[in-house]
Amino acid sequence: MQDDAIYKNDDVKEAIRRLPETLCNDTVFHIKRALDLTIRQLILPKEQWTKYEEDKFYLEPYLKEVVWERKEREEWAKK
Repeated sequence: MQDDAIYKNDDVKEAIRRLPETLCNDTVFHIKRALDLTIRQLILPKEQWTKYEEDKFYLEPYLKEVVWERKEREEWAKK
């Protein structure tokens, strides 16, 4: 999944913390599988690749909420 490879800044870390447990477990599984394949210098079989149409941005709604909250806090801090 594309969101599995996103750069982990503070906003992304908070968004990941807010994920439902099932999505969080799926993310951890994807990353562990990728690391395992990298260490063993293997490529995931093509039939297991995520198709472009199936790739969903599961982190986006949580990330938007975190960024919105941070910006709101920054605005309040200015006043």
